Amino acid sequence: MDILFTLPTAVIVFALGASVGSFLNVVVYRIPAELSILWPRSGCPHCLHKLGKRENIPVLGWLWLRGRCRHCKGTISIRYPLVELATGILFLLLFWTFELSIQTIGYWTFCSWLLALSIIDLDTMTLPNSLTQSGLVAGLVFQIITATSWVEVVNNLMSGIIGAVLGIWLFDTITILGSITLGQAAMGGGDAKLAAMLGAWLGWKYLLLAGFLACACGAFVGGGAIALGLLRRGQPMPFGPFLAMGAVITLFAGEAILSTYLRLVFPT
Repeated sequence: MDILFTLPTAVIVFALGASVGSFLNVVVYRIPAELSILWPRSGCPHCLHKLGKRENIPVLGWLWLRGRCRHCKGTISIRYPLVELATGILFLLLFWTFELSIQTIGYWTFCSWLLALSIIDLDTMTLPNSLTQSGLVAGLVFQIITATSWVEVVNNLMSGIIGAVLGIWLFDTITILGSITLGQAAMGGGDAKLAAMLGAWLGWKYLLLAGFLACACGAFVGGGAIALGLLRRGQPMPFGPFLAMGAVITLFAGEAILSTYLRLVFPT
């Protein structure tokens, strides 16, 4: 497998990820605006001039333009190349962890969905049904195609379905109880649907871990933001990015975290 980790392979995988990141930038902008993600092709956000092939190269195109439209000289957000860079790095890490496998392709898809949803949630405080629902279906399909026997198909599918149901029930319950306790909305309805999507991909056991990590990260970041005066008490904060973060951590280290926990709680 050493040939998979050569520099040319890494460049190809990164380029693939960055290209997907370029498409995610389109998804993040157009889905909340209810625009087609396929047409028209990308253009300047100010003058709408359509980008040429060289201008549309992930990361490098933005650097070549020096962050400005070649026609109207309007500023092009640095977020575009950062999303492309982050997606490329994420693709590389997943490839190095799961090697060349159907799991790698599946997790590339999963993490791309999570990244798009996270950015949309940060921008609009919403998690579009079109993405969470399609992501849930994709997760169940992933459970089926990664199975190696009919028995495993049934087991994997049941795990995904139970995870999805548990995700939406658990976070709906948290939302209801939190709203009663706090006297205001504790969590958006989209968070429960995103949790259901995570359950479909990860199964119920790793969904619980991802949810715990999300809550821990959210509490830490939220508490820090309040302490620094960046956030007021009671001010809404998007939770989707933390769910995505918990899911990604679970992908890479979930098995190690659970085995360590079980070893500490139930020592032999």
